[in-house]
Amino acid sequence: MPPNPQCSALAAAKDRSGMSYGAIAGKVGLSEQKVIDICTGAQQATTSEFNAIANALGISNAPATAAHATK
Repeated sequence: MPPNPQCSALAAAKDRSGMSYGAIAGKVGLSEQKVIDICTGAQQATTSEFNAIANALGISNAPATAAHATK
C-alpha cells in the first residue's frame, strides 16, 4: 500500500521546518506521541488535528483524501 499523501506531506513539512515533534505538539495542543503517530501514519488524525498540524508546519494546501477521519 502506498504511503498516505497527507502523512507524507506532514513528514516532509516537518523535516523542512526543523521543528521537533514536541514543538509541534506544543503549538497545536496535542501530546508529542499523538503528533508522532499522525505524522508517521500510525494513527489517523481528525480533520481538526490534521489542519492544526498542517497550519503549525506552514502547509496551506495539504493533499485532500478521505484517509483522515472526521469526528
